[in-house]
Amino acid sequence: MSAANMAIPFTKASACGNDFLLIPGTVAPADLSQFTRRVCDRHNGVGADGVEWLFPAGQADIEARLVNADGSEAEISGNGTRCVAAYLCAEQGRESIAILTAAGLKVCTLTARSGSRYEFETAMGMPDVGPELTARTSLGPVRGVSVSMGNPHFVLLVDELGSDWQSRSAEIQRDPQFRQGVNVEWVVVRDRENIDVRFFERGVGETQSSGTGSCASAVAAIASGRARSPVRVHSPGGIQWVRYETEVFLRGPAELICRGEFFV
Repeated sequence: MSAANMAIPFTKASACGNDFLLIPGTVAPADLSQFTRRVCDRHNGVGADGVEWLFPAGQADIEARLVNADGSEAEISGNGTRCVAAYLCAEQGRESIAILTAAGLKVCTLTARSGSRYEFETAMGMPDVGPELTARTSLGPVRGVSVSMGNPHFVLLVDELGSDWQSRSAEIQRDPQFRQGVNVEWVVVRDRENIDVRFFERGVGETQSSGTGSCASAVAAIASGRARSPVRVHSPGGIQWVRYETEVFLRGPAELICRGEFFV
């Protein structure tokens, strides 16, 4: 095939509406950032929140390198990692999958399967709950909790979700104290076992769901005394379950959507 007619294979998967393209690293173009922006475009590309580029890994079943829709790299996506696990489960029949991410090794254990829809519980590691911080917005300061799940989160526990939460989230992300950028979560605690969350992620913007964001939100709610483990995390894309013991465990679905080729 000539360079003008090259095609890059992909598998599209979704975890609670948080969608990703899974592409072998062996076909990665030289400019990974530019290509990821192009293929993730929802009008002129396939459309996705990001690409999980897949590489062989000696100490794991696979290495997943996440590039966001805007071309920036991220340490990990909990939902993206689960999509990778679904892909390997379908391809190789594995029910326990070790995935190497930039935030460390994550093990996904299959808990249910129906056709192309899978459910996994992922050992997400120990969270790092930081101090309460104040971020500045044009409508005044807002206070939230800093939580790291191997990637940075700013979790706001609020009584209700304001209509301007997206624009305020974008302002929070521009706050200079977040030098590596930050994922923003707005959390309304329904009761001690249920929380409603909205996500505004680095390199993407508003997403239907977030795996690490669900973990960070549950951890912040539990640390505040407003919730207890396990927590059901409700988002526009669906429900995920978070257990917080010494370590955090995330359970949720991942669905393989389609396969195809993207013309370069």
